Amino acid sequence: MVTLTIDGVKVQAEEGSTILEVARFYGFNIPTLCYHDELTPYGACRLCMVEVNDGRRTRLVASCLYPAKEGIRVKTHSQRVVKGRKLILELLIARCPNSKTLQDLASKIGLEHVRFKMESKDCILCGLCVRMCAEQMGSGAIGFVGRGQEREVVTPFRVSSEICRNCGACMYICPVVELQCRGVKSPGELCNSCLVITPQCVEKYDQVMCTLDSCGACVQKEEK
Repeated sequence: MVTLTIDGVKVQAEEGSTILEVARFYGFNIPTLCYHDELTPYGACRLCMVEVNDGRRTRLVASCLYPAKEGIRVKTHSQRVVKGRKLILELLIARCPNSKTLQDLASKIGLEHVRFKMESKDCILCGLCVRMCAEQMGSGAIGFVGRGQEREVVTPFRVSSEICRNCGACMYICPVVELQCRGVKSPGELCNSCLVITPQCVEKYDQVMCTLDSCGACVQKEEK
């Protein structure tokens, strides 16, 4: 067992566990897109980033891949973390603005503007479909090709795959194969109809001071 600190709380974890696994076990909320409990961690979306201090330096790491180590101090919602997540989500929404999953995440973390040019892609390269096909369905009918801007998910040689079972598991797990959820009045690409309030404690304390999703209770109390 190792002992580490998450958002000021000392916790214990089994060696070999990742920060994300430990945080979720203890009820700390960390958003993810490319992570799934039944699939191999991939670390593509980086939304699960946290701030880790190992005694020598402080840096942002992907919590789904970073191991829980003895004595490290972790911040799951520091100002630096929240800023980084918003930037990543801006880029993802600019690529796939029609995803309800991305729109819901934007509202959840308080993203109100996207500064990048909008595209109409149908993939954020999270790798969920590829891993689902290979690890759970035992098929491997799809995979990644290319690099950088040319990277995409395709079948071998871009033809109908003989080993594809047409099970639909790749579409089921995909976070962008869905219609955008727009509110009654949506002036731009962001819906934000579910955006009620953002945690003010990030500005005041440099981190969210509770482990629950922001409900605005602390802000409402201060206003009264």
